[in-house]
Amino acid sequence: MRTAAAVHVAAGVMLLTTLAAAPAGAGTPAAPSAAEARGTAVAAARAAGRGIDFGTCPAEQQLPGTVRCGTVSVPLDYARPDGRQIRLTVSRARATGKDPDNGKRKVRRQGSLVHNPGGPGANGMYFPMTGALPEWKRIAAAYDLVGYAPRGVGRSAPLSCTDPGSFHTAPTNAPVHPSEADKRKRVARAKAYARGCAERTGNSLRHYNSLNNARDLDVLRAALGENRLTFLGSSYGTYLGALYVTMFPSHVRRMVFDAAVNPDPEQIWYRNNLDQSAAFEDRWADFRAWVARHDDVYGLGDTARKVQTGYETARTRLAKEPAGGKVGPEQLQAALLQAGYYDDHWPHRARALSAYLKGDPAPLVELAQAYPEAAAEAENSRAVYLAVECNDAPWPTDWAVWDRDNTRLARRAPFETWANVWTNLPCAYWKAPRQRPLDVRAGRGELPPTLILAAERDAAAPYDGALELHRRLAGSTLVTERDAGSHGIAGGPNACVNGHLEAYLLDGRVPGRRASCAPHPEPRPEPRTRPVEHHAG
Repeated sequence: MRTAAAVHVAAGVMLLTTLAAAPAGAGTPAAPSAAEARGTAVAAARAAGRGIDFGTCPAEQQLPGTVRCGTVSVPLDYARPDGRQIRLTVSRARATGKDPDNGKRKVRRQGSLVHNPGGPGANGMYFPMTGALPEWKRIAAAYDLVGYAPRGVGRSAPLSCTDPGSFHTAPTNAPVHPSEADKRKRVARAKAYARGCAERTGNSLRHYNSLNNARDLDVLRAALGENRLTFLGSSYGTYLGALYVTMFPSHVRRMVFDAAVNPDPEQIWYRNNLDQSAAFEDRWADFRAWVARHDDVYGLGDTARKVQTGYETARTRLAKEPAGGKVGPEQLQAALLQAGYYDDHWPHRARALSAYLKGDPAPLVELAQAYPEAAAEAENSRAVYLAVECNDAPWPTDWAVWDRDNTRLARRAPFETWANVWTNLPCAYWKAPRQRPLDVRAGRGELPPTLILAAERDAAAPYDGALELHRRLAGSTLVTERDAGSHGIAGGPNACVNGHLEAYLLDGRVPGRRASCAPHPEPRPEPRTRPVEHHAG
């Protein structure tokens, strides 16, 4: 995860096939019920009347004094707006009103810019802090920057499916090509996790889904006093935004979709995960090629194949003797997976792998070990991720389907395939009723212009998703960062991308149907004398 540079939060969870059979029960996409539509209108009207009482943020969130916090009440079940209410936590930094290029020049406030960082399960409470970054100061001058914790996340009616103390069980092996015994263990674990979600949450579990997240977003809009929403969604947040524009088109002011997830109902979510695993193999190859080009620094080999051999050697050693007693092959893979999300992670991941193979495990242990103090937050994030995605759509309920599709895929994409399966497998055994995904789309003239940002080699949200969202939203503009793969590019290191973002948010200008930007520069390798840094997430 990160809240610097690009504002997406990938959360280390799998979002996203041609290989798979249709998930069990797939069929015609659903439409929201009239009762839920009425309930949303009732809840939004109440929220508009009450507003949000912003005050000091809870100390444990460690937000600066410029950020204020409050709550907004939403129905657990929108079909029963007078029933049980839950409170979502909200954070806000007021628009500065100051031109960052000329402090004496006043800037007109344009309202609230609400951000969802993705996941599902990521916490957006820290978004207002981005206003201090140079890339965001012009936007922060014109907009109140608003973050929130979606239902189930953090302090917003939090979900948990297991004892956080048992969530991290490092070190673990997780073979690239698991045996039948390995698979049986993982299936049993997935069944237990799904059972835990049902037992701990009860009948409430079914209400944690993407359609309700979109309804919550409309209630938040009303509570902020906005007639129309200005929204930035990253990763899963783009799917949430796509649902919002489909359900509430007249409430849209400006919408930015950063690292777009494929919203095709047939993709939600089983096929998207297969596509994601395939894309991570390509991005893993990009990382290995970069390491090979800097063999003089890392000494891992001057070809991508040699770097792969070093990785496999490390996995073999860690399976026999975990580094520091804490890091096994699964922890190594999870740490290196982050190199597939963000190329600014490449230098310190390469340094840690190099140091380990040369006899120094300390950088790898620092980078890859699980931290007990973060276990509760990690378990909460995973619980919400699974609740939302498992509830959103039908999934295959026959293990043989998962086994067939992923065994086939792992032959050409071994790096991430089985890890992705183990993350999502509880959805095969989910107890709550499944929804049918909404058919996301908007016809010409139904929406104001919307902006889609995508990196061409994004692994977590493959580029085909941005193309599909662009096709479904008439009047949208797609800005592509060519030959780049960071998962989320808004407010990142690419000045061309940021220019389009600012022109849209500040002036409502878009560059036509499509535009492209040259890639941002690749990271520089770390000097030999620089210590490896620890990056959470």
